[in-house]
Amino acid sequence: MAKVDSAVFSPDISVVICAYTEDRYADLVAAVRSIRNQYLPPLEIVVVIDHNPALFVRVQHSLEGIVVVENGQQRGLSGARNSGVAAASGAIIAFMDEDAMAAPDWLEQLRGGFEMPHVMGVGGKIEPLWPGARPRWLPEEFDWVVGCTYLGMPVTSVPVRNLIGCNMAVRREVFAEVGGFRQGIGRIGVTPVGCEETELCIRAGQHWPDRVILYEPRALVRHRVSANRTKWRYFRSRCVAEGRSKALVTALVGTADGLATERSYTTRTLPRGVLRGVQEAVTRRNIWGLARAGAIIMGFGLTAAGYVIGRLQRHLLPRTRRTRPDASYARRAEQEL
Repeated sequence: MAKVDSAVFSPDISVVICAYTEDRYADLVAAVRSIRNQYLPPLEIVVVIDHNPALFVRVQHSLEGIVVVENGQQRGLSGARNSGVAAASGAIIAFMDEDAMAAPDWLEQLRGGFEMPHVMGVGGKIEPLWPGARPRWLPEEFDWVVGCTYLGMPVTSVPVRNLIGCNMAVRREVFAEVGGFRQGIGRIGVTPVGCEETELCIRAGQHWPDRVILYEPRALVRHRVSANRTKWRYFRSRCVAEGRSKALVTALVGTADGLATERSYTTRTLPRGVLRGVQEAVTRRNIWGLARAGAIIMGFGLTAAGYVIGRLQRHLLPRTRRTRPDASYARRAEQEL
């Protein structure tokens, strides 16, 4: 497929990529290149540097034709993304991680979902790029541990509760109306926490009950998985961190919305995965099937433990239950369009 003529399509999508370490500089260059090679060119590429002056200078001088800004908010992915929203000019703002690469039709597929006016956001499929072979003990039901689409997610275009931040696009008006990514949630450097995009999507859905967030699996990005994330140690810590993040999200948006998707996942997807692994071990004499079944049980237990720990720590957030992130920066940017 040939690239789309920008004069015909008048692109209105800004792509925001956040980076925090020079260790991923080569990945960042590849990510930017994949956006430049889109069939549907973006309005702009905004690279946000998260409190790393040396990396900021390096990107400014080495990558031409992009907007480079520093995270002007609290250190972490939430603040960096908010800074990207403030710097972006598009009516639609897409987000991709610096260690991911977009398929050539990524923006084209994302933008298609926004043709429906009731769609607030669109996200797509994230495939892992392993540093070697996929770990045989890692069940596909837990690919969210490495920031990718996991077994149990939809395989067709359907409304969902929330998107994954590595591959998502949101209308600017969402940020202007309900605020940005909540600081205090989300990844800071290598700390394996998350759910900042989950909380934002739920907040938007509560504000506009008649609007939807769309999952479009044809909008594909491939996410590099570093070697340390293929280890059992990372799996354990990431599961506990996810549970703690879920506890914080439910404290902010309510248990009903905060755990709606997780109920189906834990009562249907995970039991099926355990059964499949045991069957593989028995019928095929595949010991790795049993290992995957055990990993599912252990992963669920660790996530549940993290959730309980997080719930017990709720007293540390006495006034944050229903407060909303500041939206003034997004409103100012919207007025400039």
